[in-house]
Amino acid sequence: MNPSRADTLRQRQLQLLLRSDQLRQRLGEEAQVLQQPLAWADRAQAAWHWMRGHPQWPLAGAVALVVLRPRRALSWTARLFWAWKAVRRVQGLLQQQSRR
Repeated sequence: MNPSRADTLRQRQLQLLLRSDQLRQRLGEEAQVLQQPLAWADRAQAAWHWMRGHPQWPLAGAVALVVLRPRRALSWTARLFWAWKAVRRVQGLLQQQSRR
């Protein structure tokens, strides 16, 4: 390889390294917008894992709600049942679409 070709390649490599650094910085700046929503998602996931590991506490809360506010518990039960049925319907439709 001749010296001028090697110099050209080194310059191109430096340009690419600088461009890569600029893009990395830009990505870091633009990703700041996602920091708070992702933190919320992490908290929700941690709460879900905790509830799965300690089911007695959510169950105790549900029992307390039924005892203290039976009408409210009944209305929430109806809403949750409706939501569960809707999710099941959507899952069924998605499975049918994926089979096609």
